[in-house]
Amino acid sequence: MNSKISDKVLQWYDANRRTLPWRYEQVQIADPYRVWLSEMMLQQTQVDTVIPYFQKFTAKWPTVNDLASADLDDVLHMWQGLGYYARARNLHKCAKTISEQFDGAFPRSPEELANLPGIGPYASAAIAAIAFNVPATVVDGNVARIVSRVFGFSTPIQQNQKQIYSAAESLTPLLRAGDYAQALMDIGSGICTPRSPKCQTCPLHTDCKAYASGIPEQFPGKLIKPSIPTRYAVAFICIKDNNILLRKRTGEKMLHGLWELPGSDWYADSLPELPDEMQAPYADVKHTFSHFHLITRVVQASEIDPEYLNGAEVACNINELDQLALSTLTKKLLKVRNRNG
Repeated sequence: MNSKISDKVLQWYDANRRTLPWRYEQVQIADPYRVWLSEMMLQQTQVDTVIPYFQKFTAKWPTVNDLASADLDDVLHMWQGLGYYARARNLHKCAKTISEQFDGAFPRSPEELANLPGIGPYASAAIAAIAFNVPATVVDGNVARIVSRVFGFSTPIQQNQKQIYSAAESLTPLLRAGDYAQALMDIGSGICTPRSPKCQTCPLHTDCKAYASGIPEQFPGKLIKPSIPTRYAVAFICIKDNNILLRKRTGEKMLHGLWELPGSDWYADSLPELPDEMQAPYADVKHTFSHFHLITRVVQASEIDPEYLNGAEVACNINELDQLALSTLTKKLLKVRNRNG
């Protein structure tokens, strides 16, 4: 059964593979740099979103050594809009490690790859399989869902990692491991979707226990997601002579290395109190991160209390903001200024 399944997957892939800028034909030799870069960008991000960023990165930094030589601020600036900025910092750190410690050559084994910054178990297996055809077992959310349905696992993925991995390992072919992994990613994203799976077009529907049950969408089971908390902050818009005051987030805070409006910390209970002489706020802006909501009160200010500054401030011409690495949150807050003149 297992070899039959992998054969079906590969036959389907040969006829239906997506054309993506980081993919190579079977007869071509993959570029590990492009494979690695795409995997880092695709974490928690849709393919259509990643494509233009991938193209911009590879045009500006065509090799891992080029990326290693880049300034981190330039990398963060190019990354803005993709979110999860720790990925960009790890990307730069990993490039420098490969350039300096491996002479620009990516290690081939999942074990060595997993020791590099920003590369976890999934990415290390994916890079080894796709770039070097190592028969590594690649399991992301899409693959876990396919495996759970084929084998009829009803336990939620988060509670069934070992069984899913073991089953996935039993299906992984010794040859064309990279094509097989990419085929499952394509099937998971376009056919075996979380809701309304297109089972009749799936190459595995005759082998699938979830399909045989008549209720494939109920496999695997789903955990009830807890509600995420809300945090609160104040941010100040201070403009003088067409220059706006910004500060760089420092330390190990979320979004560190990016430029933002001066403001308070992010509090768990309520908006911090402001002195009476502070001018009326522009607006309260809600932004959602992966694990909490943030409500920010955007305030016009002629002066800013030093407690809201961190020594890493700059006065930037408001017409040159696109030259700085700004988070999506900061861009959203700045739009309040545009709406209010």
